[in-house]
Amino acid sequence: MPYAVDFVNVSTEGLESSPVTDALAGLRANEARYFKNKFDHVFTVSTVDEDPAALDRVSRILKEERDIVIASRPLEVTDFEVDGTRMTYVFYESGLSINVMYGLDEGGKRAVGFKLSDGMEVPEELAARFKFARQKSKLAGTIRGSFFVIKGEY
Repeated sequence: MPYAVDFVNVSTEGLESSPVTDALAGLRANEARYFKNKFDHVFTVSTVDEDPAALDRVSRILKEERDIVIASRPLEVTDFEVDGTRMTYVFYESGLSINVMYGLDEGGKRAVGFKLSDGMEVPEELAARFKFARQKSKLAGTIRGSFFVIKGEY
């Protein structure tokens, strides 16, 4: 059942099988806080079984744009629209979070973002392709992130 992510009282609900459960929960809460503060949007997540189209969308873009297949098991997804941009997130058991930002207007920003939870290694399928910058978060500790621009139409 879909539920709103609480960024005040961070919960590990749905992420318990991750080896970096607390860090991944903090990363998810960090995203929820951003969308609440910037767009007044409540960040709601579902299991992959509840919204398989969100996982399919992210997987297809990764495969077609960069021939990337993520090895880790997906745990949760969300797919929503804010301010003319469609956002799709997948949170993986390894601690990886992938988001697709897709501007709906012609010439809008379109990119795939990767964020690594504190304490996880860079996944093998990303290690040779991307450099990860660090940022600090009160909710998530140190987040390492990278991205690429989407060139195709989805």
